[in-house]
Amino acid sequence: MTNDAPLVPRRFLLRTAAVLGAAVTTRLLTADPVAEPGGTLPAAGSPPAAGPGAAVPAHPDHRLRPLAGYAAPGTARRLPTPVRTKPVLRMPGAAHPMVLTFDDGPDPRYTPPILDLLRRHHVRATFFVCGEMAENQGGLLRRMVDEGHVIGNHSWSHPLLTRASTAVVRAELERTSEAVERAVGRPPQWMRAPYGAWNRRVFRLGAELGMDAFAWTVDSLDWKEPGTRTIIDQVLGGAGPGVIVLAHDAGGDRSQTVTALRTWLPRLLADGHRFTVPVRGEV
Repeated sequence: MTNDAPLVPRRFLLRTAAVLGAAVTTRLLTADPVAEPGGTLPAAGSPPAAGPGAAVPAHPDHRLRPLAGYAAPGTARRLPTPVRTKPVLRMPGAAHPMVLTFDDGPDPRYTPPILDLLRRHHVRATFFVCGEMAENQGGLLRRMVDEGHVIGNHSWSHPLLTRASTAVVRAELERTSEAVERAVGRPPQWMRAPYGAWNRRVFRLGAELGMDAFAWTVDSLDWKEPGTRTIIDQVLGGAGPGVIVLAHDAGGDRSQTVTALRTWLPRLLADGHRFTVPVRGEV
């Protein structure tokens, strides 16, 4: 009987043995030291134990804690998206922080001063952007993410989605998600229908694109440009645990919004109110 396998040259076998021997030697020299008698080996990937007097990092302020939602692509766990019959109107729980949201932007005239105010007061917010505004404002979108804010989808051109065809609704939402993803590396996980107008089709198409539906509790009325005092009174009068505040950073003259924010935001913080951003799986 003959062996069908080809004969291996002797020099090849000797060279392979030498390479394997070198690899084993290197592994032995670089392996973790053996634990002392009675001790335990450290778990793989665990950080070294802090020595006496080592500084213990303080927990960051809850308003500044970074989100996993905008980690590098591929690192976040994808959550199932519910097909709702109504959007999230307020955050659950009797002591839940408030949520501050801005629609229609980003606008290079008003979004930067709003971001400056939020950073000064260590507050995170959610920006529901329109694709036609966001497409050429990648720098502002990246700044939002870098400073801990959440970006949501507010359609491409702000149409009344409940009167649009399925193809139009899908295109409005899909194009905006793609614009956001190009800028920050991840598509939005939240959406808000223009004018707060929802129907079964809008809920379903949003969910198919991986987005949950988010509305509001308190309307600041800044879209009417009613005057700074009215905007302040609207927000202060509606403030409370779990409240979602609607404001705008584009879509008109938003100088009143910026001026009002300078007053009502520090006042609410001084009164003990806290602000957070929505997290998938918690609402």
